[in-house]
Amino acid sequence: MGTVTATTPGPDAVDLPADNPFAAPSALPYGLPDLAAVRIEHFRPAIAAGLAQQRAEWEAVATDASGDAPTPANTIEPLERSGRLLGRVLRVFFTYASAVGGDEIDAIAADVAPELSAHHDAFVLDARLFARYETIEAGATAGGADGVELDDETAWLLQRLRTDAVRAGVRLPEAEQERLRELNARLTSLQTDFGQRVVAGMQAAAVEVTDADELAGLGADEIAALAQTAADRGRDGYLVTMILPTSQPILTSATNRDLRARVHAASTARGTGGDADSDTRATLLEIVRLRAERAALLGYPHHAAYVAEDGTAKTTEAVMAMLGRLAPPAVRNAGAEADELRTALAATDPGAELAPSDWPLLADRVRAEQFAFDQATLRPYLELDRVLRDGVFFAANRLYGLTFTERPDLAGYADGVRVWEVREEDGTGLGLFVGDYYAREHKRGGAWMNSFVEQSHLLGEQPVVLNNLNVTRPPAGEPALLTWDEVITAFHEFGHALHGLFSDVRYPTLSGTSVPRDFVEYPSQVNEMWAWHPEVLARYARHHETGEPLDADLVERLRASQQYGEGFATTEYLGAALLDQAWHQLAVGDVPAEPDDVVTFEDAALERLGVAVPLVPPRYRSTYFNHTFGGGYDAGYYSYIWSEVLDADTVEWFREGEHGGLTRERGQRFREALLSRGHAGDPLGFYRELRGRDADITPLLVRRGLTG
Repeated sequence: MGTVTATTPGPDAVDLPADNPFAAPSALPYGLPDLAAVRIEHFRPAIAAGLAQQRAEWEAVATDASGDAPTPANTIEPLERSGRLLGRVLRVFFTYASAVGGDEIDAIAADVAPELSAHHDAFVLDARLFARYETIEAGATAGGADGVELDDETAWLLQRLRTDAVRAGVRLPEAEQERLRELNARLTSLQTDFGQRVVAGMQAAAVEVTDADELAGLGADEIAALAQTAADRGRDGYLVTMILPTSQPILTSATNRDLRARVHAASTARGTGGDADSDTRATLLEIVRLRAERAALLGYPHHAAYVAEDGTAKTTEAVMAMLGRLAPPAVRNAGAEADELRTALAATDPGAELAPSDWPLLADRVRAEQFAFDQATLRPYLELDRVLRDGVFFAANRLYGLTFTERPDLAGYADGVRVWEVREEDGTGLGLFVGDYYAREHKRGGAWMNSFVEQSHLLGEQPVVLNNLNVTRPPAGEPALLTWDEVITAFHEFGHALHGLFSDVRYPTLSGTSVPRDFVEYPSQVNEMWAWHPEVLARYARHHETGEPLDADLVERLRASQQYGEGFATTEYLGAALLDQAWHQLAVGDVPAEPDDVVTFEDAALERLGVAVPLVPPRYRSTYFNHTFGGGYDAGYYSYIWSEVLDADTVEWFREGEHGGLTRERGQRFREALLSRGHAGDPLGFYRELRGRDADITPLLVRRGLTG
């Protein structure tokens, strides 16, 4: 058997068998990984080889013996070219970890987490590399007197490399750097553990139903899907599985009040100790404590300040000012909505007290009464394939000229994963889009986008991007009918996909969605608007059996109902965003000590911050708040509404003028000004180029009914 030596010979060299599918770049179109060839046993040796290879590549730059002064060509470019093997394997591995899961994958993730943390630290804390950045910067500042001339993108990347190193602690004494390494390794392991416990909690919280009468109110397709889910997991009857947020989809349609209460109770109890494998409280507290310690070592008052500085918000004061401005009117609106729901409940259950588990069903009833509109009537018109083909893809064609051709010859990593080739208006290949829309056991909840290949002119690579949703899979031969929320989610995640597909940058570090986390949601939120566009809606919202479009009157009632329920939606979101801030604005000595203190802290924080609304629990309670404790959005969950300010203002821009709307001209402008730029400059600077000014918050306040 042949082997591939992962580095130049040395003590860290690792031989990777040539039959490992990660040993060489994929020969498939656009570099799509050969997923059909991947086996779990391939991951560990490929990761080890990739780590060793990139360390050797970094070392070669740090110890450059040529005697030449540091330049972009001998420093930045080789660093950007490094780690290609590691990138190939990790992008696939993390897709498996999130979308496939299972004990073997989880074990590898737990094992490699501290290794990856140490690897990252070895790069950002390398004083030799940092000195080279400083030398290049000094030469550029001197006006190129030393032969260093930087184009805008290279100058921006150099600034990012220097800033990341400083924020990581490269200027700290060695003893403090060593403590940072320990903290980072432990935190990476804890975040992995938290995420795995959340998935275990979703599985453990599934509600079994043995009597079909308990499922009154659900459509035949929903009941069949629950039966299929039970059968897939070796159980009898019906199985109501959990999605990540607090409120579960079944609460909108189930008329059995006891079942609704059971589902809601199971959802909100996740991670609180009912099951040892899914109890997240001790893990959560250690994460908060260690993040606070790390922030203090780096000179910040708390972790939230550390995070905000690297976003577009810049300060926690700015974050809290926005959230604080929105909370009072949102809570007030939620209170008015609750009064309407009490009236609706009294009509069917005299004397009953309104409960959180009642809210989704009753809200749908009140919406039906006020707007003669029922969410359940939409499902037969929202078939997944048509939503994709005639909705998501159609809008992208009208705006950007893209065409999508399914490639059944290209394999996914699990049953139901599909691949489309994406081409420009002139037929030029742009990249691949991979869709994984169905829930499966061990798949983490929610929806997300990631990349198998990131666009880079330096590497000559085109993008391969992936969207994941968690739609309940129907029985074989039956259509997958969506809720309206799932339609919006499909458009949202495709907005992220477009951000990756349209990337047009030189350096892979700056590619696609590699922007600050409080900016990354902006393009995806803008893309949601096209789900509502009359021309788009008329194409995809058609009855799955007859092909008849939604009645025009029903469409108008859908539009009229768009703002209904924003009090609830904004309050539950703000509850989670403010909890995220509350945990991460703690100093080390203020972090609760015992697992039983978690709920107490949460209740007190919600009360103090003005969002303690028992009927509207946070979108995520702390114990299953994977965004913030599983890593990725720690102290950054505010990003969604921060980005929505830009989004709402951009929606107004799309509607303005004679060339506005669903047009190629307006789409091309948005692509060129924002979607293609990645993080090759200041994101808010890109926004100002588009709008000619900073964003106006007024459209957001109007959209969410917060104008008073």
